[in-house]
Amino acid sequence: MSSALEFGIDTFGDVTPGPDGQLKSHAQVIRDVVEEGVLADQVGLDFIGIGEHHRPDYAISAPDTVLAAIAAKTERIRVGSAVTVLSSDDPIRVFQRFATIDAISNGRAEVILGRGSFIESFPLFGYDLQQYEELFEEKLDLFMKVREQNPVTWSGSTRRSLKDQDVFPHVENGLLPAWIAVGGSPQSVIRAAGHGLPLMLAIIGGDPLAFKQFTDLYRRALGELGQPVLPVGVHAPGHVAETDEQAFEDSWPLFGKYFSKIAIERGGRAMGEGQFRAQVGADGAYFIGSPETVAKKIVRVVKGLDLDRFDFKYANGPMEHGKLMKSLELYGTKVVPLVREMLA
Repeated sequence: MSSALEFGIDTFGDVTPGPDGQLKSHAQVIRDVVEEGVLADQVGLDFIGIGEHHRPDYAISAPDTVLAAIAAKTERIRVGSAVTVLSSDDPIRVFQRFATIDAISNGRAEVILGRGSFIESFPLFGYDLQQYEELFEEKLDLFMKVREQNPVTWSGSTRRSLKDQDVFPHVENGLLPAWIAVGGSPQSVIRAAGHGLPLMLAIIGGDPLAFKQFTDLYRRALGELGQPVLPVGVHAPGHVAETDEQAFEDSWPLFGKYFSKIAIERGGRAMGEGQFRAQVGADGAYFIGSPETVAKKIVRVVKGLDLDRFDFKYANGPMEHGKLMKSLELYGTKVVPLVREMLA
């Protein structure tokens, strides 16, 4: 674990209700997310990550554009994706967009690359799901070559070849920071190590410490491949309120429906309140509670997995913007200092 543990937040731009109880427009939700990013900067958080989706319950399909708006209104927080679905995007355009954000933010951009937890981008952009693995492998390989900022010569089966092609704009200082996001696949963990990229684990269920098998595998693979020690982070859902009771009351009606909907779409079952309470418990994956409760859970996971960064997914279903802002404020001003104190 790094002595300078970092704290980030993530959102997918969940569509939220307004004061009248009606769902807001996608446009208003995007403006709200920019406001949330500004607050995250003000309360001293290290990173904001915005996910890419192409479905009606999320407002953000172009995270890089929203990140550019946040970058222009903030001073120190790093801005990045969570995640960029590289399989259905163009690696060169991904690099160009985030290199542009890096310029706007004076070097605060980073990109988290993944295959995504949803598949709606594949038919939308004309990609064949039968090539799920091949698309990511080839596009990641091309992205890594472009990231070196030298003329690129590359060939593959998923797009036309390149010969001595330079890509602009260049990043001013070093390489564009990039991570690989993994949901629990050993092959993906080894892929991240092979490319020499930091690992971001998405934990959305079960005991987070069960992921130690993946952090151990990653660090072992880095050593065997001759790679340097690299950061490991975790992305996990949660909500902070003044008390445990208030946090549960805020969360259960929304989180339960949110995760049940996703489970049913994938052939699973709706979540019951008992299951939800288990995930909110001390060894569950939902970081929901008072600042003290959430801080203790973060400390357990940071120590257990030897983490360098914890990214708190603060938006999980149609929670009001005001409650999201309060959760962010408590996370930055109460939870983070408590975690640092407990670790010290």
